[in-house]
Amino acid sequence: MATCKLDVIDGGGVTSAAGFAAAGIHAGFRQNPNRYDLALVVADDVCPVAGVFTQNVFCAAPVKRNRRVLSHHPGNPAEAYGCVKAVIVNSGIANAATGKAGDEAAQAEGDMVSQALGCAPDEVLVCSTGVIGVQLPTEPFETGIPAAVSLLSRDSGADAASAIMTTDTHPKEFAVSFSGAGLGYEGCTFTVGGMAKGSGMIMPNMATMIAVLTTDAPVEPDVLWEACKQAADVSFNKVTVDSDTSTNDTCILMASGAAAPEAAPFAKGSPALAAFQEALTHVCIQLAKMMARDGEGSTRLVNVNVTGAASAEDADLAARAIANSPLVKTAIAGRDANWGRIAAAAGKSGAAFAQEDVDIQIMGIPVCAGGLALDFDEDEALRRFEEVEIDIDVDLGAGPFATTVWTCDLTHDYVSINADYRS
Repeated sequence: MATCKLDVIDGGGVTSAAGFAAAGIHAGFRQNPNRYDLALVVADDVCPVAGVFTQNVFCAAPVKRNRRVLSHHPGNPAEAYGCVKAVIVNSGIANAATGKAGDEAAQAEGDMVSQALGCAPDEVLVCSTGVIGVQLPTEPFETGIPAAVSLLSRDSGADAASAIMTTDTHPKEFAVSFSGAGLGYEGCTFTVGGMAKGSGMIMPNMATMIAVLTTDAPVEPDVLWEACKQAADVSFNKVTVDSDTSTNDTCILMASGAAAPEAAPFAKGSPALAAFQEALTHVCIQLAKMMARDGEGSTRLVNVNVTGAASAEDADLAARAIANSPLVKTAIAGRDANWGRIAAAAGKSGAAFAQEDVDIQIMGIPVCAGGLALDFDEDEALRRFEEVEIDIDVDLGAGPFATTVWTCDLTHDYVSINADYRS
């Protein structure tokens, strides 16, 4: 049930929330001088931050550094929160599988940002995205960081969003606002916004590809982490383009508190925090769907909706198996309502159900009932395949649990893009 009215901000993004500025420039990590490759997001003052990161064992140097900076619970290293001033992101080079030299480069860029902004090195988070196994040069930072600092502006969020792209075909930005009226914050309007990148090597595991989120709501670091984790689990963690979890997946959420600078932080269990969670989750879901829609070579966003599962885990297992199936994804690319591939994918997932209880619909057309084929109008199915968003609905008939996973079709262009990625 909705707890508040969310207003979408036209053209909103990572600097829509008060208390933040950003910049995006070409620093030299990419050969093309017309492509931005360095983004900087800076808070007016040091503020609470939370992060969730890749579970990939081959994690990149920036991920290792950020985890160290934000580590707060030795018993649960996934808990990552603290206070920072800035986030810097370079594209083109992932700084993953780069050993000690990569760790030193990640530390050096953080040090350079801290010197340029007059804050502590551990008040800077660093992110990289691009080719794995290539050493990250620090020379572009030496000139790029001062240049980016000089261009910091609330009007430059779109430049920052462009600078973090790799094979993305367009920047991904979104923001909403909600009123504090009736929530104990009369006269205040709070904003949540962000930018994200992701197009290939996409199946996050407790994180996203690269996302930087901001809010001007007053939220303490530990509460912010819980909100970030909860939002990521139902958004970025429900996206798959190709079933591959990146070495660099990172989601960072900063809270300036600038919309209510004298007010008490949102308390756990309060209506204000519930409204904030709703706004944050909505922003994350929109960014997640943008990533699925922009999957490498894709032409269709695919919503895989599984209902009737015996458990939340079973719902996710079945939905993810369908969404990751190359046979399902190529059938969609070929505009073929081949429901047998959907049934087979669900059947191999490990979810508990009986085939005699399963119903399947493609774009609202019933194609399977009780595990058996239904006659349907192939011409009507072909017509519905022209929609840019495709729904696959599977009812397992085994229980009350449900979920949605977002994916895309699999085309010849996906092979071409990835065959030529380093060329």
